[in-house]
Amino acid sequence: MSTNPLPTDKPAVVTCGLPYANGNLHIGHMRTYVSGDALSRSLRKLGQKTAFVCGSDMHGTPVAVNAWKEGKSPREFALFWHEKYKQTFLGMSIEFDNYGHTDDETNTMLTREIVRKLDDSNHIYDKKILVAWDPVEDQPLPDRYVEGTCPHCGATARGDECDDGCQRHLEPGEVLNPKSIITGNEAEYRNKSHKFFRISDFQNYLQGFINRLEGTTNAKNQPREWIDGSLHDWCITRNIDWGISYPSDEKTDLVLYVWVDAVVEYISSTKQYSDRVGSTLFDWEEAWKQDGEIIHVIGRDIIQHHAVFWPAMLHGSGYSEPRAIMATGFVNLNKKAFSTSRNRAIWVDDYFSEDFDPDLLRYYLVTVGSLQDDIDFSWANFADKVNGELVGNIGNFLYRSMLFAQREYGGAPEKQVSKEVQDRIQEAIVEFSNSINNYSLRNSALSGAKLAQYGNAYIQQNEPWKLLKNNPDLAAQIIRDCVQICKAVCILLSPTMPNTTQKLWEEMGEFGSIHQVTLSESLESPPLSFEPPSEPFMPIDDKKIKKLDNKLEQQITSPSNPEKQSLVSQDNGQKRIPFEHFQKLDLRVGKILTAKEISGSEKLLKIEVDIGSETRQIVAGIRKFYSPDDLIGKSVVVITNLEKATIFGTESNGMILAAGDTADLLTTYANSPPGEKIR
Repeated sequence: MSTNPLPTDKPAVVTCGLPYANGNLHIGHMRTYVSGDALSRSLRKLGQKTAFVCGSDMHGTPVAVNAWKEGKSPREFALFWHEKYKQTFLGMSIEFDNYGHTDDETNTMLTREIVRKLDDSNHIYDKKILVAWDPVEDQPLPDRYVEGTCPHCGATARGDECDDGCQRHLEPGEVLNPKSIITGNEAEYRNKSHKFFRISDFQNYLQGFINRLEGTTNAKNQPREWIDGSLHDWCITRNIDWGISYPSDEKTDLVLYVWVDAVVEYISSTKQYSDRVGSTLFDWEEAWKQDGEIIHVIGRDIIQHHAVFWPAMLHGSGYSEPRAIMATGFVNLNKKAFSTSRNRAIWVDDYFSEDFDPDLLRYYLVTVGSLQDDIDFSWANFADKVNGELVGNIGNFLYRSMLFAQREYGGAPEKQVSKEVQDRIQEAIVEFSNSINNYSLRNSALSGAKLAQYGNAYIQQNEPWKLLKNNPDLAAQIIRDCVQICKAVCILLSPTMPNTTQKLWEEMGEFGSIHQVTLSESLESPPLSFEPPSEPFMPIDDKKIKKLDNKLEQQITSPSNPEKQSLVSQDNGQKRIPFEHFQKLDLRVGKILTAKEISGSEKLLKIEVDIGSETRQIVAGIRKFYSPDDLIGKSVVVITNLEKATIFGTESNGMILAAGDTADLLTTYANSPPGEKIR
């Protein structure tokens, strides 16, 4: 990695977060992959040697669970979705140089090799931990085989992630009140030996890395909480029979955690590309072992994995660190989050079925907001974007200019482009280049849109149609300038709208692929002759939008959709529940009598709480925020009617409420006695 502006003489690799091979993709997913595709095309426009790679995430419990539900083997199930994703990406003009998957031979080999290097360097050790176990079926329940309560925020959480709440990564044994998602049986925790990656060895390195890291602000700032705090070592194995087995000279039934081999696929996919085209065209080892320009484009929900775990793995095994991480915000739907489980989403297949050009959605996703910001999709907003910016601005200028030029001159008039227009195009080129170096895909695309806007004003102010008779030389000059602007607009917009710009490129009489030319071509003379152009964009009418809105509403509120149940209102995307649901919670004032550390746990305390009618024993994950002695005598808010749970071998009968990531304990303003009901 260099700190020099792009392009550099080092090869670049652009990657996208791997999609889990377990279900259809929606337009929210597409924001990441369209952004990665636009970035790789933009880097090539700058003259940067670039490989764009990705692959399907085949392993892990999400795949295993869904395969089990369909009565298929995990590999059979995952390969089906792998092939489906390849077609989906092609349909969206997302052109990976290599798209592999994590269960192939290359990834298996490289993953085991990297883990062996970490093990040989004493960065991996054995530790007995509590593993969720179904005592009835006598089977382990790794990750998404188990659900329960997040120890940090109290939301419903899966075994490895609190995806409905604080979005923290959860280690085995952390989730409270565990239950098997397969049988519904209450789970228990059992001691099992697992492999841990000693992340703590890399704290100083990671602190330096995060200061060097480029990309979006959220990707650079969010990990500081973990890196500057107390880094906890990472359990990298699971009790499951689907995945890459742990590389050991001794017999073991452990497989590597999915997030170990998933990120290695970035290297594996690059190697496969290099092996296919030859190292002369692209050398994967130069990119990954000699400080190439590695840029990850991911969703913001997986920043921790890419900014903490992954660079530590790379550094510990002799690979180069990423130059940048670009983390996309979420796509909401009418101000509410997408929900795949509730069918509250616009699926890519549904978009295709409406015969919309993929370039329309690509432009919307790239330009509707900054990459790291959450954006809100609605069919009305989509139509406004298409009709206003694409039809009204870009399409209007391109079509009217090229049609006038072809009709009156057969193509570009034989004139030199004016200095004013040359300077404005050069300004747009600089804006494009600066935007990519600032990791702003939106501004890079808008450099082309604003140039088209300038072109519209230029042709309208000069009115060449009025000059044809009285001043034909000036008319020819103006149209020559406009055709040059058209060429530049197409080149600048080609990373965002590859199909439309290629068609316009050919209609302009240019040969070859627009994606093979660099920005400097924007100032080269266009052909003197070309055929009549076609209109690049067609407006979307209100009737179609109304039809799409009705279809979406029916989809969301269908009887089979669980989202319809119990929701009475939404404010700013927040789901509301009836008051009677709140009344089911028995919230009472409790007074802490004793607090003790639980041996073997870094997070848990065993607390005795007086709730008026009795003394309750409660296990709380607040050890790193409070010393036991400081808690004695404090009044807290307790949920008293939760089912009992066994946590870390200790019975817990209730839950103490706390706010935020720092576990700020909720208490009362006045001296309410223990047992006082909270209403």
